Amino acid sequence: MKRFKTILAITLCILLSFPATVASAATYTVTANNSLYSISKLFNTSINSLRQSNNFDEDSLTPGDKIYVPAHVYKVKSGDSMYEVATKYEIPVSNLKKANSQTGNSIVPGEKLIIPGVKPSKKSDTVISYSSSEVDLLARLIEAEAGGETQQAKIAVGAVVVNRVQSGDWASSIKGVINQKFGAYYQFTPVKNGMINKKASSNSKKAAWTALYGSDPSKGAIFYFDQSSTNQWLWSKKQTAQADHLVFVK
Repeated sequence: MKRFKTILAITLCILLSFPATVASAATYTVTANNSLYSISKLFNTSINSLRQSNNFDEDSLTPGDKIYVPAHVYKVKSGDSMYEVATKYEIPVSNLKKANSQTGNSIVPGEKLIIPGVKPSKKSDTVISYSSSEVDLLARLIEAEAGGETQQAKIAVGAVVVNRVQSGDWASSIKGVINQKFGAYYQFTPVKNGMINKKASSNSKKAAWTALYGSDPSKGAIFYFDQSSTNQWLWSKKQTAQADHLVFVK
C-alpha cells in the first residue's frame, strides 16, 4: 500500500505558476483516529480537495503524517491566550486545540497556530524570501545531492540552505548561499561539477517548497555530508540528524 509522505499541498504546475497560492496552505499533523472526513470537517473543506492538494489517492492516514490544509496561520503575540485567539477568530477553543494537536491552554509568543475554518492569509508564510528561479535552483541542488534518498532527506538538504540564509553568517539569499565560494572552494559540489544544471524531479521541487515553508528535518544543521565521508572536520561538528546516507551537523 502506498503511503503519502510529507509533500507540498499544491500540484507542481500550480506551484511554479502561482507561488502565492502555496502561502495559503498550513501544515497539519495527523493524530490518532483522524480520517479525511474528520479533517475536512475541522478545516471546512472537502475530502476531494484534501486528496488533490496533498497529491494522494487513498484515504488511509498514519499518525504523524503531515498534510496541507486550507487554513489561516496566526503568530502568537505577547499576552495572547488560547481563549483570546479562538474568540478573535470566532471559533471554538476545542477546534483550535484540535487543529494544533494541543490539549492544554499554554501558548507562547512566536508560536504559530493553525486557525481552522478561517480562510488563509494572502501573505506568504515562507520562512525566507525567494524568486521562482531560486526555488528551481534549490530544487536542482536537492536533486543533485539527494536524488536517490527519501523525501525526508531531500527536505533536510533544502532546510540547510534555508538555515544558512537565516543565519546571517552566509549569503542572504538562496542563490547567494548555493553559489557561495570561499576562495577557490565551492560550498556545494554540484555547483562545481555542473550537476546543479540537472533538471529537478517533482519530489525535489516539492521538497524545496516544503523547506521554504519551515520544515526542517535537519534540526538546524548548517552542513551535511555522506556518511562515508572521511572528513574529520565535518565529523567533529555537532550532529543534529541523519537521513538515509546523509549526516547533518552544525
